[in-house]
Amino acid sequence: MTPDTAACGPPLAQARCGTPTATVLIDDQALEEFLNAAIGEYQLITAEAPLPCFALLLGQTEAEAFHVRRVVFGRNARTSAPAAREEFSETIVPRFGPAYENEHRGWWMDSADLLKAFREAEEAGLDLLGSIHMHPDWHRIGPSPARDHVLSERPTPMDRHLFGQTGWPLNLICYLERRSGVFYHALAAWTPSAPDAPAGSECTELDLRVRTSTLLRA
Repeated sequence: MTPDTAACGPPLAQARCGTPTATVLIDDQALEEFLNAAIGEYQLITAEAPLPCFALLLGQTEAEAFHVRRVVFGRNARTSAPAAREEFSETIVPRFGPAYENEHRGWWMDSADLLKAFREAEEAGLDLLGSIHMHPDWHRIGPSPARDHVLSERPTPMDRHLFGQTGWPLNLICYLERRSGVFYHALAAWTPSAPDAPAGSECTELDLRVRTSTLLRA
């Protein structure tokens, strides 16, 4: 199995599945902040510790668009929260394989940090839209058993499961790889599919646009 780092946690009452026609707009500063954190974690990855990087997305739900303004980081309660331990031991490990017994695989947002982020969003007049997490090129830097499971910006089976569990309308996956000392990334946006969607279509890809900060001179 791949070391995907999707998030899980207590669903928010206001969370709703997004519409497949929505476009995701993300501010470049928010993306840069996440990439800096993701690169920092990537550099600490070992074969025993495929470290995750995860953040919440704050922004606004506009006409046919989700506009991401900020990212908010929090603590991983993957091994400390009773609900997280139960989810991984009773659902994730039996369904997706014993590799997920590794405490570094998977993310469960600390409930206190989740509440803090929700309050921060309210105070700023923003919505808690969902999450973003990193997929490293584990098939290139991980141990031999990982070579057959190629990661990308597309969701893994566990990602799709957790997207549905949280019910957050927006889920971004940032694929990060390093070649000859240089980092490259790809980004994609996903929303849980409607309850009446055909089997096997647990999430739908959304159009994604990153704000361009370059100033053009005439």
